[in-house]
Amino acid sequence: MTPPLSLAVAADDAPATPRPHLQQLIDQARARGPIPVAVAYPCDAGSVQAAMQAAHAGLIRPLLVGPRQRIEAAARSAGLDPSAAEIHSTADDARIAAAQAAALCRDGQARALMKGSLHSDDLLGAAVAREAGLRGSRRASHVFIMDIPGYDRPLLMTDCVVNIFPSLMEKRDIAQNAVDLAHAIGIVQPRVALLSAVETVNPAIPGTIDAAALCKMADRGQITGGIFDGPLAYDNAISLHSAHNKGIVSDVAGRPDILLAPNLEAGNMIYKQLVYMANAECAGLVLGMRVPIVLTSRSDSVASRIASCALAVLSSAEMQA
Repeated sequence: MTPPLSLAVAADDAPATPRPHLQQLIDQARARGPIPVAVAYPCDAGSVQAAMQAAHAGLIRPLLVGPRQRIEAAARSAGLDPSAAEIHSTADDARIAAAQAAALCRDGQARALMKGSLHSDDLLGAAVAREAGLRGSRRASHVFIMDIPGYDRPLLMTDCVVNIFPSLMEKRDIAQNAVDLAHAIGIVQPRVALLSAVETVNPAIPGTIDAAALCKMADRGQITGGIFDGPLAYDNAISLHSAHNKGIVSDVAGRPDILLAPNLEAGNMIYKQLVYMANAECAGLVLGMRVPIVLTSRSDSVASRIASCALAVLSSAEMQA
């Protein structure tokens, strides 16, 4: 059954105009046509509306997974007609709904997984469970795409959400996931800046050793598809002027496509500073699984939710290719 897209967003809730870089991603994804997305436990107005806004934008065909009565009530509270939705009814339990949504992805009925009104840990727990069959060969990680005013291209950041203190081999997977997403959005050979507090290797700062090792792993083909440099402090990673002042000769410094943080604390603070102080707009995905996972938040803007679904479309197409 293919549900009609008449479960449209009311005029007052029409999608806001995304920033230029995010709009380009949305246009790329829309050209590929909508994909089925399993939305786990969309039991509040915001989560139902997020799925419907992405459907209205021509990006996804949402499969709403959870207790039918609560989903229908949430749709009505958002001013939507629940009769047009495709609902896969479950018991009123977020973990059961998450497991069923993951099963739809495993069985090929959905090509991406999307968070509803449940905790991220419950959704990710269902996705990585052995019976879900969604684990890939790599560590799962999160990638943001930032649209920063005044910055001439989208900037990817990882991992600011999932991995707290990743090991060297986990950072290898985090890096490869980000490079693959860069390819999916059209960046042929992304430049990857491996961040730390300083730009020289210092055994007292473990992140500098990991950064140097990752560069050599890229040289040896253990990470492919990108140009790597590090350790780089944030200033000389992002500013060509700072890199020149410090005598850094690099194909990455001052012009990165991807920033790889040494740990979640550092990455999360940088990402939030860009959003709340530099007025950045962002979209994001969890990658490294057999399907991309959209982790929406109640604080996300309409444009961010739609752009995250666009990323899922592009990432899914890259996986299939």
